[in-house]
Amino acid sequence: MRIPKSEHTARPWRIHEITPDFTLEDVWRLPTPGGPDDLRLFVADVTGTNDPSANWAWPARALWTIRWKLGELFGWDDPEHGLTTRVPSLRDRLPDDLRDGPSGPEFTGLSFSPLYQLQDEWAAEMANRTMHGVMHIGWVPDGDGRYHAQMAVLVRPNGFFGRLYMSAIAPFRYWIVYPALMRAMEREWGSVAGAVSPVR
Repeated sequence: MRIPKSEHTARPWRIHEITPDFTLEDVWRLPTPGGPDDLRLFVADVTGTNDPSANWAWPARALWTIRWKLGELFGWDDPEHGLTTRVPSLRDRLPDDLRDGPSGPEFTGLSFSPLYQLQDEWAAEMANRTMHGVMHIGWVPDGDGRYHAQMAVLVRPNGFFGRLYMSAIAPFRYWIVYPALMRAMEREWGSVAGAVSPVR
């Protein structure tokens, strides 16, 4: 469920320290009920997914495939447009305590790189021809020992083309891709949390 941006900006997340020049695109409440220590399970599930679109309905899966085919055709995702080549990694901005702490597991199937991981917060970044982006996951208390994940997407578009691209894909993200992602995530998290760390 998409929620107001203030749900992200009002919380004292550490990500605010390192992304002052990024735009907050989206904030979503994720269907991932869990206990206070379950963010690590969620991160492991997200980073270990080989193909996040595998269980999506066909419209969202088709859009996902088209995007990566276009990226391959036009070179949007070539290494020269990525981290440490087109843009420096945000790891260079991390304060000492985050730089020296755990960054979280590496991704299996996506081109994100983990930045840092805390008990209630995790962030990863990616860059391509269109933008430099950050996926931030906060673990938000609901009361009575229950928590849920909250995802924020922060972006720094790459010039006019990047701004045009982000505007063009916005309707597809909101109405097709993210709803499919939420449904798949709810199914997957139900099996992960139930098998490894029952929801409390």
